[in-house]
Amino acid sequence: MQFEPYDPDFTAKIRSGGPDAYGQPAERAISTGQGTPCRSCLKDVPAGESFLILAARPFPDIQPYAETGPIFFCEKSCKPWQGEGTPPALQTSPDYLVKAYGADNRILYGTGAVVPKQDVTPEVEARLADARVAFVDIRSARNNCFLTRAWS
Repeated sequence: MQFEPYDPDFTAKIRSGGPDAYGQPAERAISTGQGTPCRSCLKDVPAGESFLILAARPFPDIQPYAETGPIFFCEKSCKPWQGEGTPPALQTSPDYLVKAYGADNRILYGTGAVVPKQDVTPEVEARLADARVAFVDIRSARNNCFLTRAWS
């Protein structure tokens, strides 16, 4: 199982001033060092560093289950997450929302749950063991923002 950073092509497009999922340029802000998980490096943007706020839809097509919402990227280029285990972005909140999807990019009912941070990886692995599951999305349980996707 691997947690993956947001699509690097989309990330590069946003950093170069391209439009987000709503056709708007990203907004810029300065990080406090907490609560600003970059969807590329999967770490909080360091305190004092600028970051981008944008709308993203981590699905290939618009359809009823293709949720769109706010995400953050480090404004400066960062190394996309490639690590083993649970990324730092999934270790700062008390809990997270996990949901499994089929190959058709539709939620598989009964797979969504808010889980404590220490249970995220085993809960994701359990969902990925189901042959119907193509991927699992992990979101903020407090704000519903997309954080990362996991694949087998």
